Amino acid sequence: MVKVSVLVAVYNASGYLPHCLDSLLGQTMRDVQVICVDDASTDTSLSIIQSYAQRDARVEVLALSVNHGQAYARNQALAHARGMYTCFLDSDDWLAADALEQVVSVFERDSEIDSVLFDCRYYYSPDRIEPYPMPDFGVIPGKQAFEESLSWRIHGVYAVRTPIPLRFPYDPTCHSYSDDNTTRLHYLASRKVATSGGIYFYRQHDASVTHQVSVRRFDYLRANAGMRQSLQRAGVSRRILSLYENERWRNVVDMYLFYWRHGKEMSADDRVVALGVLRSSWGSIDTGALIPRYKYKLGYFPCRCRLLPDAVSWRLFTLQANVYFFLKRLMHKI
Repeated sequence: MVKVSVLVAVYNASGYLPHCLDSLLGQTMRDVQVICVDDASTDTSLSIIQSYAQRDARVEVLALSVNHGQAYARNQALAHARGMYTCFLDSDDWLAADALEQVVSVFERDSEIDSVLFDCRYYYSPDRIEPYPMPDFGVIPGKQAFEESLSWRIHGVYAVRTPIPLRFPYDPTCHSYSDDNTTRLHYLASRKVATSGGIYFYRQHDASVTHQVSVRRFDYLRANAGMRQSLQRAGVSRRILSLYENERWRNVVDMYLFYWRHGKEMSADDRVVALGVLRSSWGSIDTGALIPRYKYKLGYFPCRCRLLPDAVSWRLFTLQANVYFFLKRLMHKI
């Protein structure tokens, strides 16, 4: 059996693909399956990965005729995975030469370790490479890793024993962000989660959705709602659901702040969509699960009341949030 299957979702990444694929084919551990899925690229990405496949049998290529997004593409790759362990590598990122060897050595150290995190490094430029600010926790239970991932105290760049992603494939409901859900479910399904010294270089650039003023940013809240449903289907405890509901509420407030700051830079139609997602997310929060500092704090008070029409409650929430953000700006805190 192949040791590691690497899922590479590709979309218009021709400028970065050679570096990405060279880093995989140059791994010190040779027993690697590289599954590239071209998500209907409009540049030369498909021809690049096809040329690599012609030169190295470890590279397999799937080509989609319609763009579906990263999660869908990863699932197409996952269906072909033959490795004992599976990880992803974004097409603009790359691995240090011994990264997979180091990850596999951690798996083989303890048969109960089901997920292993890479040593994630943010790459801004050759002169600026920064480590993800995360403690080297060694080994922790999967449930603890899940809880730590809710606020991304630990990151989501990892390898996992292949039966887990086959059980919990990537969530394709949103074009962006839904892979966060899958990471957390994989940690939750793991008996143990560990760190490794295998370095993953995570390229930071302005083309990323997370660096743009775009209505797609609000997919994050849709992905959060999908995660809540996944946790409910998995039958997790009320404590875990409450932990996630508080994280989800923080995200609603954060995304309303994003709208408050950047709404005027969006088109009228996109503003309607963004407010619709915000209002739907606000209305779906289980306010009974919120801790006092989020339930009663200015800016975070949900203002939901059965005695008031929903439209009035929503208006009250936005008014007090606007006041909170304005006061924070006066104090130069946002």
